[in-house]
Amino acid sequence: MKQTMLEALRIVVIAPDLDVADPDDTHALSQADRSRSLRIGLLENGFNLVASLPADTFLQERLAQLQPDLIILDAESEARDALEHVVMATRDARRPIVMFTNDNDSSNARAAVAAGVSAYIVAGLSTERIRPILDVAMARFEQDQALRAELADAKSEVQDLNTELKNRRIIDRAKGLLMQRQGLSEQAAYEKLRKTAMDKSLKVVEVSQRMLDVVDLLG
Repeated sequence: MKQTMLEALRIVVIAPDLDVADPDDTHALSQADRSRSLRIGLLENGFNLVASLPADTFLQERLAQLQPDLIILDAESEARDALEHVVMATRDARRPIVMFTNDNDSSNARAAVAAGVSAYIVAGLSTERIRPILDVAMARFEQDQALRAELADAKSEVQDLNTELKNRRIIDRAKGLLMQRQGLSEQAAYEKLRKTAMDKSLKVVEVSQRMLDVVDLLG
């Protein structure tokens, strides 16, 4: 991805409030410093940081309004809860998610990736690391989207094939009944079904199914 394209991305950071109420809460202070460093690093790299939001119940509405291209989740404490909010907020409009955390538990990392995180980054947040991390995250997200599209196309093709085979069986049954009861050839039976369908502005399979339903009803 070209550098200018990466910089043009609308980025939203999901992070805790930088204002720490308790000056003795060293963990909260450390997390606030980390989040501040991340935002400064993004700005120093020339990225388009459009907002910094909390991971709360209003996140989906805010993201819908901002329409970011990429989401950065900065979470140390209660990372699972924050990630759940982000995943739920993006379930209908998938976006690349980059998660920065100090949690090096491999099971949490696997769970995060399975939930839709494009990059799970542990440890330091040096400014020079931010650009390649976002670059890789975007590439991975685009690859994942391409695979999802291919899978959806494959499923659609299978469904279309199944529908076609089902319709063919219905039409064949209807032709068989006409051939048996009216002594028609296969081609003549099909032509009769087609003419009836045209006269009634229906599909051949619809006429065939109606005929089969009547036969089943009358026995």
